[in-house]
Amino acid sequence: MSEPDLFVVCKNCSSEVSPYVTECPYCGQRVRKRAPKIERGEPVPPKAPRRARTSLPRLKRGEIPGIAAETRPYGTLALIVLALAAMAVYAADEVTVVDNAVLAGPIDGEYWKLVTTSFVHLDHFGYAFVALTAVGVFGTLLERRFGLPFAVATFLLAGAGGAAFALALDSLPIVVGANGPALGLLCAWLVDDWLARRRGNDRENDLLGVYVFAAVLLLLSVAEPDASILAAVGGGAVGTVIGAIASPFRP
Repeated sequence: MSEPDLFVVCKNCSSEVSPYVTECPYCGQRVRKRAPKIERGEPVPPKAPRRARTSLPRLKRGEIPGIAAETRPYGTLALIVLALAAMAVYAADEVTVVDNAVLAGPIDGEYWKLVTTSFVHLDHFGYAFVALTAVGVFGTLLERRFGLPFAVATFLLAGAGGAAFALALDSLPIVVGANGPALGLLCAWLVDDWLARRRGNDRENDLLGVYVFAAVLLLLSVAEPDASILAAVGGGAVGTVIGAIASPFRP
């Protein structure tokens, strides 16, 4: 294989120019009719096709590039709003709320009270504040981890399960408020964290505050006469089962 000349000399200005040009860049004299063919060594791989640029939506206020924005816990907020609305209705008409929504004594076929009694706190504002704060905290955590339907279903099932547990062990139960559903949400979130750690996915959550919340809810059930400790234990048990069932489906 012949090696190409490193340069050629322009006959007009005697300048050394590239052998791959046809005109002298210094004087414009035509050096050759056409440039020599470039001998290629190894074949050059074809260029990869250029990917089409994806158009991303504009960032929202407070959103950080590369980090998904946290969704608003609409389901948890709706549960709290319903509980606050029940308190407002109770303030206007106590008898109607107690007769139609509170589980106090035999159920007599009014099975909807197993659910509705979790939203009624009568005039116990301190109890309502603590219980609904726990619902807000752990309902939000569950909703962002598993989704809105899961958080709402856990609240309703824990509330109904806790009320049914109290009804099964006490012939004249008084079940008022969201201590059972709150403990159910807490236990579902906590059990998922425990099981994730056993699978090797330590989320490094500070669980001390969770244990304090659980202790406060249990003690509140003892201190407040209308807050059933049986409903709290039953709600926590239901939440534990739900968290254990759902956890394997979460990385």
